[in-house]
Amino acid sequence: MYMKKRINKYIAERGYASRREADKLIEEGKVYINKDKARLGDLVDDTDNITIAGRKTEDIKKHIYILLNKPVGFITTTDTTKKDNVINLVKHKERLFPVGRLDVRSSGLLLLTNDGDLTNKLIHPRYEHEKEYEVVVHKPLEERALKALASGVRLKDGVTLPAIVKQINAKKFSIILKEGRNRQIRRMCQALKYEVVYLTRTRMSSLKLGPLKKGEWRYLTAEEIKDLKNI
Repeated sequence: MYMKKRINKYIAERGYASRREADKLIEEGKVYINKDKARLGDLVDDTDNITIAGRKTEDIKKHIYILLNKPVGFITTTDTTKKDNVINLVKHKERLFPVGRLDVRSSGLLLLTNDGDLTNKLIHPRYEHEKEYEVVVHKPLEERALKALASGVRLKDGVTLPAIVKQINAKKFSIILKEGRNRQIRRMCQALKYEVVYLTRTRMSSLKLGPLKKGEWRYLTAEEIKDLKNI
């Protein structure tokens, strides 16, 4: 007996897209169930014939995990029509999507994969996975600013969660967050009257950037994959 599950979860488990991206594909009319156009919330199992943009789900290859050191100027998007997108930077033959975002002015660790379930686990707020950054601001840091960054900064969308902050030099600090709001660090610094001139992500959960140069990428090791799946 097969267990029915929502179509977006079914697609994510087969590594084609995250659940959110699967919903978008469904809304765009690119997903079919037994020759019928899929609808959001449809339930399916392995007895159903699922095609995505004309491709059968059983033809989708194994999961791919790539660590990219995103340079400044590249957009974290799967829209390959946009100039300087991270997907074209890697140019992998499989369809991949980024886990979370780095804004165009930021650099550093970006995980690209076709594992939808792991993506959901890493970016969903309830899991509170750590993300570590190094930040340089335009003027020397005051003690009050460091304490505010650590305790929480009031933004338009609410007060940020407590963070771990360590000063590296007069204008540079590291910060570990357990949430991922849009442009969060830049907005936190702006609220405290600081301008970010350099921002790079060095770690996501158990995954570290290491010595990888900007613009370069590599496949994750078996141990790194195992660690991510066990978090």
